[in-house]
Amino acid sequence: MLLLRILLLPISFLYGRIVAFRNKLFDWKILKSEKFDIPIISVGNITVGGTGKSPQVHYLMDLLRKQYKVATVSRGYKRKTKGFVEVTAQSTVDEVGDEPKQFKLNFPDATVTVSEKRAEAIHLLIKSNAVPDVILLDDAFQHRWVKAGLSILLIDYNYLQEPDYMIPSGTMRESKSGQDRANIIIVTKSPKILSPMEKRRFIEVVAPQQHQSLYFSYIHYHRLKAMTPAAEKILQEMGEIRLSEYKILLFTGIANSAPLLAHLSDICREVKEVKFADHYNFTVEDLQFVATGYRNILSNKKILITTEKDAVRLFENPAIEAMAGLPLFYLPIEIKFHDESASFNEQVLEYVQHHRNSSVSPS
Repeated sequence: MLLLRILLLPISFLYGRIVAFRNKLFDWKILKSEKFDIPIISVGNITVGGTGKSPQVHYLMDLLRKQYKVATVSRGYKRKTKGFVEVTAQSTVDEVGDEPKQFKLNFPDATVTVSEKRAEAIHLLIKSNAVPDVILLDDAFQHRWVKAGLSILLIDYNYLQEPDYMIPSGTMRESKSGQDRANIIIVTKSPKILSPMEKRRFIEVVAPQQHQSLYFSYIHYHRLKAMTPAAEKILQEMGEIRLSEYKILLFTGIANSAPLLAHLSDICREVKEVKFADHYNFTVEDLQFVATGYRNILSNKKILITTEKDAVRLFENPAIEAMAGLPLFYLPIEIKFHDESASFNEQVLEYVQHHRNSSVSPS
């Protein structure tokens, strides 16, 4: 693997030069970012996948929906459709992608859309019969054709602890200097207990500019939710599963399962993992392989666990029949801030309110 990364370094160098030149074209106004009167919040990263964009968008939707009509625009990664599509309760993952479908399931009243072209999607939303009060752009930090009024950059806590390179040798989409475009930087997936000394060390590493706010978030795990009758039966009999008494087979199709694996390893008797690629579309053979692995675990207290994003795909997948009769659960998550949620919420809400007030003020 190390040898391959070294061999790919020339391509990474060339890619980095191309990205840097493209950013300069936007900085010099040769390529133009389109501005809109409506408040627009962008959430993204400078690395490939796994920083927690979906939970962060979920957090913002939950925060804003109490006062505003919220719309989201996502690319709809791995969907089999093209162009602008509004997500409904009946939309399939093949039509809109797993993350947008998850947003719609969790927030039925929100307008959830997918489009390769964010600016085009925003124009369509503004012209629609249900004009939103605020639009969230998912995974759009590099999408500079739209000028977001508030740009939120996510940086993985673990990523900061080791050097990285541009893709394909590493995971960086652009150089670290790109973070200067953000208004807010969030260090995600930090430990639930973060000492002041460790926090200060990371502030020095991130080195935010004067115009940037820096926050630290961590993953909060909720109670398991049943996906099969066998799992539902366990919950009905026990009320709540004490994971410390169980052996777990975890299977995932997400970019970074390490935090979840670490969490379960800390509290369970034993955890085995079967890992698939991000946004993976499980086949019958895949799930039969997982089921065989589960049956080979020697214990009368054992369960299967997957993620909520994987569950969204699995519920629509006929291959889930391979799990019939097995206790399969998914583990919902959300992000929480380290004593900073009030400050973060206030900054987001003040931006939206100020922008809306400015857009309706007479010129």
